[in-house]
Amino acid sequence: MGLVDLVVAQPSLEAVAIQTAQGLADGSIQKSKPKKKSLVNRFIEDTPPGRMIMWKKVEEMVQKNTNGNYPSPLAIIECVKNGLEHPSDWDSRFKFEREQFVKLAETPESEGLIGIFDGMTKMKKHPFGDTVKPLQVKKVAVMGAGLMGAGIAQVTAEKGYQVLLKDRDDAAVARGQDYILGNWDKKLKRKRMTKYKYNISSTNVVPLTDETESWKRHFAGADMVIEAVFENLDLKRQIVQQVEEVAPERCIFATNTSAIPIADVAQGAKRPENIVGMHYFSPVPSMPLLEIIPHEGTSDSTKATAFAVGTKQGKTCIVVKDVPGFYVNRCLGPFLVEVPALIRDGVSLERLDKAMKNFGMPVGPITLADEVGIDVASHVAKFLSNADLGVRMEGGDISLMENMIKKGWLGRKSGQGFYTYKGKKKTINSEIQSYVKDFVVADLKLKEKEIQDRMVSRFVNEAAKCLEDEIIADPVVGDIGLVFGIGFAPFRGGPFRYLDNVGVDNYVGMMNGFAEKYGPQFEPCQLLKDYAVSGKKFHQ
Repeated sequence: MGLVDLVVAQPSLEAVAIQTAQGLADGSIQKSKPKKKSLVNRFIEDTPPGRMIMWKKVEEMVQKNTNGNYPSPLAIIECVKNGLEHPSDWDSRFKFEREQFVKLAETPESEGLIGIFDGMTKMKKHPFGDTVKPLQVKKVAVMGAGLMGAGIAQVTAEKGYQVLLKDRDDAAVARGQDYILGNWDKKLKRKRMTKYKYNISSTNVVPLTDETESWKRHFAGADMVIEAVFENLDLKRQIVQQVEEVAPERCIFATNTSAIPIADVAQGAKRPENIVGMHYFSPVPSMPLLEIIPHEGTSDSTKATAFAVGTKQGKTCIVVKDVPGFYVNRCLGPFLVEVPALIRDGVSLERLDKAMKNFGMPVGPITLADEVGIDVASHVAKFLSNADLGVRMEGGDISLMENMIKKGWLGRKSGQGFYTYKGKKKTINSEIQSYVKDFVVADLKLKEKEIQDRMVSRFVNEAAKCLEDEIIADPVVGDIGLVFGIGFAPFRGGPFRYLDNVGVDNYVGMMNGFAEKYGPQFEPCQLLKDYAVSGKKFHQ
């Protein structure tokens, strides 16, 4: 492209820059001549038909990447077009750019994204008071080297912590190490990690097994233990007991559970004040959210330490109440239940995914279930159905996913879920279509807007209910949690800013209509009703 004339080593940069500036001034160095355009580029850039083709392709690419939900890329294109059409009229060009900027600054998308940025900044500081100081953590033990445990070990080692990665045997630990090294190899290849950083991070991970004679001695120096084993309460309690016998009294025990109450895990522990929940999202290296869940007996220093470690790991941390499902999965439960409800009403799997992608979600609910695992999604839905959500978890037949587990259709990890996976390709085969068809009661010919509203309202209502029940501290936490936890359309700013933009009274009216048509699972929570009557907004 002719944009770069010279590349120099960093230590020589200043000297070469001065030498080049002097040479350009005294004429000993000539300015580089513009690179000659090829015949094809001259046609594309310098002729009206060529430009028309070029802009058409550019707009198609933008549409593909943004799904039409972000106005700024299109405004940038218009600014470039205007500049090319008025190459010498600088005042007109700058005026046009200023006008476009002002228009963008006034859009709800701008307000939503700025809200997310401000929320991220707010979440960098723990909310437990200036007098509460986190403990110094240097060595972190991770119990369980599966997908979650290995991911936690990876992000911990990358930030300079010493990591003890422990599992039952050599084969299990080796799988975890392979996962970590595989991710670092990709980073190295893409130049997102230096060889030096790769080597340092690798040496930070110490593999241990039940058969390693010295594992107790290693754990005796651990400042924090993060447990990432199966979702089994008895197993988690057993690990707490095992760790308390060998770890120092100051050691914090964090349990990575997606739904089990932390108080239940801490029951019977010698040092319950040191136990806290740290709920990571899969895949850990790429998902930015971490839920910090203290139980009633968790000390402030334990909470602050968990927050500090999570922040250093590169996560945006939110503090949520110790209830079944916590915040994100609690909101996800009713959303997942609405999937079989819409299938019952004749909506195809492809239309479900497309509708939610068009709303602004990164993936549709069918793809989401496959990515997290049908077994995990089913476990969350079943657990919350038996918890305290009541009628809000009704409306859909969750046996749809339970039967898939029996067939071994666990999602992407098994090669077969709602979609069939072959390499990077995914399709819906005839067997799945036939299976899903058995759950259809009647095709209601639903329009995309109603599909979106039915899905999203289950999400949004539960988020508002969490605020009502003080599971989350404020709407900012609620917005950050669902945007970073499950990818709630970022340009909408999160569920609470979305409610402000569409109008709470309008939304309550829509949900009341759904409640009359489909059942009480759509009845809006009391907080939404109160805001609808008062005209109050969640964000002032």
